[in-house]
Amino acid sequence: MSQSLNAEISLSKKQSEAIRLLEDDHTTEILYGGGAGSGKSILGTWWILKNCLKYPGTRWVVGRSKLKTLKETTLKSLFEVLKITKITKEYFNYNQTHGTITFFNESEILLKDLFAYPSDPDFDELGSLEITGAFIDEASQITKKAKNILKSRIRYKLDEYGLIPKMLMTCNPTRNFLYADFYKPNLEDGLPPDKAFVHALLSDNPYITEHYKNNLLGLDKASKERLLYGNWLYLDDPTKLIEVDRILDLYSNSHVKPGRKYISCDVARFGRDLSVIMAWDGLRIIEIKTIAKSDLTHLSDVIKSVKAKHQVPMSNIIVDSDGVGGGLADMLPGCKQFQANKKAIAVGSRQNFANVKSQLYFLLADYVNDGKIWIRTDTGKDKIIEELEQVKREKELTDDKLRVVKKEDVKEMLGRSPDFSDAMMMRLWFEVGEKDYFR
Repeated sequence: MSQSLNAEISLSKKQSEAIRLLEDDHTTEILYGGGAGSGKSILGTWWILKNCLKYPGTRWVVGRSKLKTLKETTLKSLFEVLKITKITKEYFNYNQTHGTITFFNESEILLKDLFAYPSDPDFDELGSLEITGAFIDEASQITKKAKNILKSRIRYKLDEYGLIPKMLMTCNPTRNFLYADFYKPNLEDGLPPDKAFVHALLSDNPYITEHYKNNLLGLDKASKERLLYGNWLYLDDPTKLIEVDRILDLYSNSHVKPGRKYISCDVARFGRDLSVIMAWDGLRIIEIKTIAKSDLTHLSDVIKSVKAKHQVPMSNIIVDSDGVGGGLADMLPGCKQFQANKKAIAVGSRQNFANVKSQLYFLLADYVNDGKIWIRTDTGKDKIIEELEQVKREKELTDDKLRVVKKEDVKEMLGRSPDFSDAMMMRLWFEVGEKDYFR
């Protein structure tokens, strides 16, 4: 039956370049990204379909941040490819309830929601999967952790067919882990041999209509730069306080000099949160310890251990004393107690910040953008980068006060609490002093 099927379609040069990479013997991650209309979804769904027909009994994932959006967009592209290739319903069965497409040769496509839900931050739902390959559409909308966990599940029938793990990701220009892991190194030093980036634009797609291009020409400047011209370097979110390149520079800012020793600690509030302890040498982060929620006595003992190791005075330790953190502060007499909603610290003329947390986050943004901080450990690196990318000013102001976006909104974006960036933010309290802070 499979020999009677014509699963070939006409591809653009850029799509063909991506297919060559998807069929080589060493590239395991391919990012196909750039402008809108570059044929991203058609490429990904056709590649998955082609493999389902070629390798009987295999299992492939098509994923996106939200399953509802996947069914409204990517799935329609898959059905369009099925129509183009004249593969009718007699050859496959779509189970809408389970989100599966099963072919006559027992190959499967699994439709997967890859959003980082607070109820499943470790993607346990993916833990039992065994798949042959994966296509993530609009990968800029998921976290690096989701991508890595899904990739770890690619092992099903690889040896049987002599395959290697393959993951295709598509996106429009963005400033998240895809920029850091693919675009920037491809632009500068080059990608490692197991990764590849294909920069594709609307102009690379000979099958796009003029109407589509005219629609993009009518967009606002920021959207037009990203979606029409595929400009990865254009600031796509004016509310962001920290430049993505400066975030990446945190790990190579060896010019930052040592200084007085400090410890900052963000205390876990809920079961999935982490307590994060950062040891500082001036503005160098020299050690990071993370502790899943545990009793305060254990957390206090760990802080005292770090204190002794790095010879940090108790008065140079600051802990988040909101909620359960107040109990920890009582176990560390002499430490500074941080409360996010207290008034901003007066420095020179009065600062126009809604609270001290907003004040210190704006200052943290300045320090990162100016290259004043050096992180000398890779502990929590991916999370730190993700969290600092979410440091934004509140867009809708109800008064004239400067404030950062609410923690609840950041948690919704990340699927977890920004524990690392909060610990970094608190360290900067020592940069502005304690004027009236504890009165």
